[in-house]
Amino acid sequence: MSALLPALRRALAAESEVSFSVPDPDLGVGQYAGELGPAGPHRPWAVWTDLADLLDAHLMVGERQPGGQVQLTLRRRTYRLDPDRDYSAGSEFARVDKLEDPTFLFTLVEALRRVSPPDGGRVLALGVGTGRELDALALAFPERQLDVLGLDLDISALAAAQVRHPTFNFRQQDIGALPQDLGRFDLVLALSVLQSRGVPLDSVLRTLHRQHLTPGGGLVLGFPNARYSGGELSYGARLRNFARPDLSLLFADVAQVRRYLNKHGYKVFVTGKYEVLVTAIPGGAITPTGLEL
Repeated sequence: MSALLPALRRALAAESEVSFSVPDPDLGVGQYAGELGPAGPHRPWAVWTDLADLLDAHLMVGERQPGGQVQLTLRRRTYRLDPDRDYSAGSEFARVDKLEDPTFLFTLVEALRRVSPPDGGRVLALGVGTGRELDALALAFPERQLDVLGLDLDISALAAAQVRHPTFNFRQQDIGALPQDLGRFDLVLALSVLQSRGVPLDSVLRTLHRQHLTPGGGLVLGFPNARYSGGELSYGARLRNFARPDLSLLFADVAQVRRYLNKHGYKVFVTGKYEVLVTAIPGGAITPTGLEL
């Protein structure tokens, strides 16, 4: 890999598409990357998907070839979506369905069930966009009716969310300045919004804890650790003007939230991959079992 990685990087810099043959990963199942398999050094499929992501390329798989080989092609990505640009209902970002990421789906449902709002309980969802992620509530609690209030700044996104979830309530609101009249909630859900520009993380967290949580309520807070680009999900939080992922801000914010919630008696779980979820439940609460989908 130490020779292959720089060679492929140079090839993609010169050409938009590069094809090459490798030992069929299916023939070496059970071996670690680099171990000698029946057709040469084994590398699992995950290695090649990670390599394509690292090189900012699409991975395409060709036909199997004689000698236990398979052809792979890397095609340079030519389009990148800036998620800070537009969150409206008709935007490129609105095409993204995070629940199609199996890790996110699993960890979100797991987090929701840890908080476990009661039947008829109130849910506050911040930065709901078009409301796709709210589908997870029905997956987590198929037999419960929840009173959901979703907040967002974009009117078109809220209109789409209302169509998707006609029994929920939606309201235009700057989450950086939450009013007291919202009341208290059994679950606060905030995904990929607390690091947005104009959202003071520390004061929003204090406001949620002091003014908007019931005594037995909990939070599920999501921090993005990915970029959406050309129809693909690319690992790693990006700082503005950084070409490669830098997780320092992500780690700092997650640690800040975890420290605050621990200090105020919450039991905190940190899970996820492309979106890091911080789940907090009251310290005396019993963590439910059987969280799997």
